[in-house]
Amino acid sequence: MLVPSVPESRYRRAVFWREQSVAVGRDKLAGRLYAPAAVPDEAGLVVHLHGGTFDSGTLASGEAVATTLAEAGAIVISLPYPLAPANPFPQALEASYAALEKIARDKARWVGKTAPLYVAGEEAGGNLAAALAMMARDRHGPPLAGQILFSPMLDSCLGTYSFRNAEAGPVGCRWADGWHAYLGSPEKAAHPYAAPVNAVRLTGLAPALIVTAQDDLLRDESVNYAHRLKAAGVDTTIRIVGGPSRWPDAFAEGPRDGSCLCAACHHVSEFFTATAPS
Repeated sequence: MLVPSVPESRYRRAVFWREQSVAVGRDKLAGRLYAPAAVPDEAGLVVHLHGGTFDSGTLASGEAVATTLAEAGAIVISLPYPLAPANPFPQALEASYAALEKIARDKARWVGKTAPLYVAGEEAGGNLAAALAMMARDRHGPPLAGQILFSPMLDSCLGTYSFRNAEAGPVGCRWADGWHAYLGSPEKAAHPYAAPVNAVRLTGLAPALIVTAQDDLLRDESVNYAHRLKAAGVDTTIRIVGGPSRWPDAFAEGPRDGSCLCAACHHVSEFFTATAPS
């Protein structure tokens, strides 16, 4: 079992991280590996993709969420991905999938051979995690125990009530600009891997935990996706944190007592327990 190393996460003293590169073809993704100070024997492995709006975000900005996942009882590999507009769809997704396959093959380096494997992400990273779950199903790739989506960007139309209520979505909005940079051209929004909320076939996907908040402008698309997954027979849990929660800005904040990420830690821990191999 992996032994955690310094430095400590700046958000929780009980979580440590170190640099962890993942080879993808001839390239290497310079990621981070997070682990709780006391690693549970049944710990799963989570591939985490940081937040942002496809054209922004870093490993550092994803530290709070990665720390939360580790604190819930998992080993977490947090990965960067190629950002738009220099790398439009599907480049970030293909790079992330190649990394997922490599990590799955080498899983015994970090956890037990039979340990469950998860994908997770917030915002744009949540989009990529949802798409990775589809790709793993369609390509007969690594078997996933679950997908954990924090306020995922799933709908490029930006027309839900929660978006309109937040007065977001028009040109000049970072969400709209991020989608434009990622898609490159409007027709790509029809691809289910690009905008998962529009996917026609959702059966056979890994169980999902979707976490959003009452004051989250991405709330409605998160809830809509959860309902569609449930209708397709996917074991899905939707958690809506009460406001004010400062979502989605809270993703860059530490999971302090009473914060939305602190509540999310409890939900993730429950999800790990529910999806652990029997």
